[in-house]
Amino acid sequence: MTPDAAADAELTSGERQQRGRWRLTAGALALGGLVLLIDQGTKAWAEATLTVSERLPLIGDLLGLQLAYNPGAAFSFGEGSTWVFALVAVAATVTAIVFAFRVRHPGWAIVIGALGGAAASHAGDRLFRAPGFAQGHVVDFLAYGNWFIGNVADVVIVTAAIAGALLMIRGNEN
Repeated sequence: MTPDAAADAELTSGERQQRGRWRLTAGALALGGLVLLIDQGTKAWAEATLTVSERLPLIGDLLGLQLAYNPGAAFSFGEGSTWVFALVAVAATVTAIVFAFRVRHPGWAIVIGALGGAAASHAGDRLFRAPGFAQGHVVDFLAYGNWFIGNVADVVIVTAAIAGALLMIRGNEN
């Protein structure tokens, strides 16, 4: 028996449950940190490598790389309300952290961690990038046809939302 297994065997059911919840919380927070690092790293790469005016095709016209700075939400909606999106991103980050401490299901830990990391990355862009505090533009670089340009955090948000919907449909509780 491993030392961890021996220690687990000596715990009461409630203590084992609490230890499991702490592992889920740590996992959710770690995943959030990883998403934040990957998104910010790819944005730094995009700024160092790509240009605003030039598109680099990856899969014909379907998918390419092109640098863009988005002051609004999806599809540049609400360009004059950047500070509102900054507040929403900060609130989403804080909410994800709070839920990370309450999570009881591994699937929800993944969804919460992913959403929290993506929200934190967008909050960082909004708060600390040009043109100024709480007015920053989100760095986008994944060009989807002629429809829109996004980033890794956007992909994570959509994927986590779908996963969350599937968890709800299956009846998996938090």
